[in-house]
Amino acid sequence: MGPLKPDVIELVLGLVLFFIVFGVFAGVLLPRVAKVIARREDVINGGLARAEQRAAEAERIAAEGREIIAEARRDAARERQRQIEDGTALLAQVRAEGLRQRERTVETAQAEIAADRAIAEAELRHDVGTLAVELAGRIIGEALDETARDSAVVERFFAELEASDAPAAE
Repeated sequence: MGPLKPDVIELVLGLVLFFIVFGVFAGVLLPRVAKVIARREDVINGGLARAEQRAAEAERIAAEGREIIAEARRDAARERQRQIEDGTALLAQVRAEGLRQRERTVETAQAEIAADRAIAEAELRHDVGTLAVELAGRIIGEALDETARDSAVVERFFAELEASDAPAAE
């Protein structure tokens, strides 16, 4: 019999066994393979959908983050501006207080200078009067008494001196 003339029983038996095996594959294994393929396809497609959802969620969260950062920057700018304004106001206040203190110091110093000048002038008048009477006594050759020192002569001299200085000062 050979390969060109097969035995009919073997051929029939081979075909029957082939269809049995094919039936088992088609009935049992192919549905399982189809389920696995469907599950994998669902996982892949579901994974893509979940990835898209996660990407959208991540974009939403990123947008919220950008908004929070922008709000924080605006708050920082407002706070910085407020601090600048407070600093400027404080600086103006300190300058005004410094000017007031300077004015008080100048006024106090001028009052002290005027008082010291008046005291010095009074002492100088007294000393000049005493020296003038003493010098007059030396010129005359005899000592003049105390009443001459206290007399209005010295005062009149200073009044005339001040009167002659007043027109020159103008």
